[in-house]
Amino acid sequence: MSLPSKIKRTTSITVGEFFGQHEKALKLKLIGTEAGFSRKIMEPSVNRPGLALSGFFSYFAYKRIQVIGNSELSFLDSLDPKLRAARFSQLCSWEIPCLIVARGHRLSEELVQIANEAGISVFQTSMLTMKFLNIATIKLDTAFAPSTTVHGCLVDVQGIGVLIQGDSGTGKSESVIGLLQRGASLVADDAVRLRNIEDREVVGTAPDVTRGMIEIRGLGILNVAALFGVGCVRLSKRLDLIVHLVHVENAGILSGLGGRTSIWTSWGCRSPGWSCRWRRGVTWLA
Repeated sequence: MSLPSKIKRTTSITVGEFFGQHEKALKLKLIGTEAGFSRKIMEPSVNRPGLALSGFFSYFAYKRIQVIGNSELSFLDSLDPKLRAARFSQLCSWEIPCLIVARGHRLSEELVQIANEAGISVFQTSMLTMKFLNIATIKLDTAFAPSTTVHGCLVDVQGIGVLIQGDSGTGKSESVIGLLQRGASLVADDAVRLRNIEDREVVGTAPDVTRGMIEIRGLGILNVAALFGVGCVRLSKRLDLIVHLVHVENAGILSGLGGRTSIWTSWGCRSPGWSCRWRRGVTWLA
């Protein structure tokens, strides 16, 4: 099996999207106006603009979120008010996405106004600076990771992320129900979104509209949490194994669990895969 050719590669996200998706996780609070919500974050990383505030802009990473911590605030407070406003205005003259002030600190109203007039939104987070840098970088890495959507079901079986694929009518959802009855957790049914995180691992999630749901032929759409409990639903899972169901009539020379193969090597990650025989009412997975 090979990776689907339609891979989405994100080159930027807007400040508004970043704030909307991670407001709670990063404990973000908007200070001032939404002037810069349409600005684009072009790189999956963050930057501390200490050198820029001192007037040194060589190799300034202006495409990244700018995070102001204790050291930057202490430096600004040490400057003469006119020089402080001039240095901050110089920083805001660049096409930076936004400014985030860590540790629950606030910029003065004068500096917030300078940023807003330049079309830059200012946020506050109560998190420690280094903790925010680490978590924000992980969130951005995920947002910028190449992604694709494949047909199948993704389940967590005793800590192993199993993607079950096969032609229509080969019993994918029936197999998943059997696994859920044995303690597995559902991640996604029918459509599985996969992201390649830094060529280290492939992580699968469900589209928002189908999360926690599974469709069974003849029964319709079922709420997994209502049937099996909330512990049987996971938001995401690393992909560890691919199982491809083949109807017994088309199994050919398959014997036992079938042949093992490697998949998605072209995406920088390798996962083992198995082909399994299946007939209605009896599945090797259950």
